Amino acid sequence: MASPEPAASSEPAASRPGSARTGPGRLLVAVYGLFALSASARAGVQIATKFGHAPVAYLLSAFAAAVYILATVTLTVGSPTARRIDVLSCSIELAGVLAVGTWSLADPATFPDATVWSGYGSGYGFVPLVLPVFGLLWLRRLSRQARTQPDVT
Repeated sequence: MASPEPAASSEPAASRPGSARTGPGRLLVAVYGLFALSASARAGVQIATKFGHAPVAYLLSAFAAAVYILATVTLTVGSPTARRIDVLSCSIELAGVLAVGTWSLADPATFPDATVWSGYGSGYGFVPLVLPVFGLLWLRRLSRQARTQPDVT
């Protein structure tokens, strides 16, 4: 006679400990989603209407939008593979904010219009600078929780 499945394996992903869809993770997903939407809209309008004015800035905004979309999706999925991808996307995001922020201050002529990441995200209240740090810290916390939980399968 087969034994019934343990109750923990039938829990929805959102209620599982270690899910990015609970607690502070839910806020992180919402902020990433907001930035994915706003950066995509901004880059789309800028590229469609005045690409020749600041092509580097507009393409970097589009790249930032792609990174925010990837981070939003992988945070929402929450699988171990998605978490690894999210660590990579948050790391790329942090490196991008630091590189573009420095570049935009060192060579303002290249950035006649701002990007999401120029000036270290100053146009967005420096949220682009702190968001990947919080994302990486949250993912580290989830990783530690996953290692300390007993396997219920």
